[in-house]
Amino acid sequence: MYSFKNDYSEGTNPRILNALIESNLEQVDGYGEDHYTLEAAELLKQKIKLSNIDIHFLSGGTQTNLITISAFLRPHEAAIAANTGHIFTHETGSIEATGHKVISVEVNDGKLSPDHIKSALGMHTDEHMVKPKLVYISNPTEVGSIYSKTELEQLSSFCKKNNLILFMDGARLGSALCSKENDLQLSDIAKLTDAFYIGGTKNGALFGEALVICKDSLKEDFRFHMKQKGALLAKGRVLGIQFLELFKDELYFDLAKHANKMADLLRKNIESMGYKFLTYSPSNQIFPIFPNKIIEKLQEKYSFLVWSKIDEDSSSVRLVTSWATKEDAVKAFLKDLKNLTC
Repeated sequence: MYSFKNDYSEGTNPRILNALIESNLEQVDGYGEDHYTLEAAELLKQKIKLSNIDIHFLSGGTQTNLITISAFLRPHEAAIAANTGHIFTHETGSIEATGHKVISVEVNDGKLSPDHIKSALGMHTDEHMVKPKLVYISNPTEVGSIYSKTELEQLSSFCKKNNLILFMDGARLGSALCSKENDLQLSDIAKLTDAFYIGGTKNGALFGEALVICKDSLKEDFRFHMKQKGALLAKGRVLGIQFLELFKDELYFDLAKHANKMADLLRKNIESMGYKFLTYSPSNQIFPIFPNKIIEKLQEKYSFLVWSKIDEDSSSVRLVTSWATKEDAVKAFLKDLKNLTC
């Protein structure tokens, strides 16, 4: 059975595995103070084209969201997220467990706009309610849409005017940046958000995310928060080595481009067969709508998520491609789908 269920089914890119093996017996300092991790942080600063940013390496997306948001907010403050946002739907109430409410906003395409945030602010007016303070967005979103530079500029401007923290979840940021429709660069994101992270887990790393804190007032004591919540790894080198390998050349972007290419192949051919999609997605997640009978047949050979019920006879599914998705597997899926369609 071949999996289109997620983009972390495979282990890691061979180059990263080799880098870990080659450095395996070298003795280095712990807790991210080894030379690999320090070099990786400096390299990312060069790629982002800013030196006055703090970079921290954490093991996974949920951990990064949890620690970042809980560190940035005071006890009475809350985060605003789309109703599809990962912190609202798929993190087991981790943010709420730290005492911070997640205010959800209904959206159509996974993206928040200033109007969405304005409506949330209008509903929380005094000290009898939590105070909205942080705006959480994902790029790509949970339904595969991406933010344009104009959209992010509008969000950034609105947040600054209303003294809100803008935080971008970048678990699949590589896919967004390498989308044919993207007009954002890492340097733009660093200038327009207060913090964001570069996802490695879903883009070829064994595990790991690189958190970038851009706003000075949010930087203080962040390693204390990491340590208190179990995120300051003794063997921090494992994270540093991976990001050093991903960014010393174009590997990070090459892996994301491959994932997007495989998604494009699926999207174009599924569309040519006459199928519709739940949402427009130019990233490595696509959401076609199939008859339930065809879904059941496909599931005999392929693993993927049934995303939502459309009606009694059809559902949307989520197909995710990765840095390691085989083109032959994509073509086999499309051939099987075509045969079932006919």
